[in-house]
Amino acid sequence: MQQVREVMSQDVKIASPKDSIEKAAKLMAETNCGALPVGENGRLVGVVTDRDITLRAVSKGRAPNRCIVREVMSCRIKYVFEDEATHVAAHNMSKLQVRRLMVLNRQKRLVGIVSLSDLALKHDGPAAASTLKQVSKPKPGRHL
Repeated sequence: MQQVREVMSQDVKIASPKDSIEKAAKLMAETNCGALPVGENGRLVGVVTDRDITLRAVSKGRAPNRCIVREVMSCRIKYVFEDEATHVAAHNMSKLQVRRLMVLNRQKRLVGIVSLSDLALKHDGPAAASTLKQVSKPKPGRHL
């Protein structure tokens, strides 16, 4: 049984809640990712996504150089432990309707991120396809 640590991305950049969303967006562009963990004082405090920046700031006319990550980030962190099986990560993504999960060690320290594409490319394509189908279902109240 394959563990999450075997397929996750380990080279993860972390944003500060005090960073501007402009800085966070530039970091996303540099690392070719759509989400950044947000850390403060050595602890994971949230996650900011390109969608958060777009919907919670840009669409409301907020200036990217004056709006900070703390104002748009999600504080409810979705995660999986590094020693859990990849099918657990796939199941959690399906259930939560998310495309990525933070990966923590048992001391609850960030050690990586696992994405749906990690599962598709490094684990089990059919399981990832099933997960994608579940993740892509519209949430109640959300229009595509």
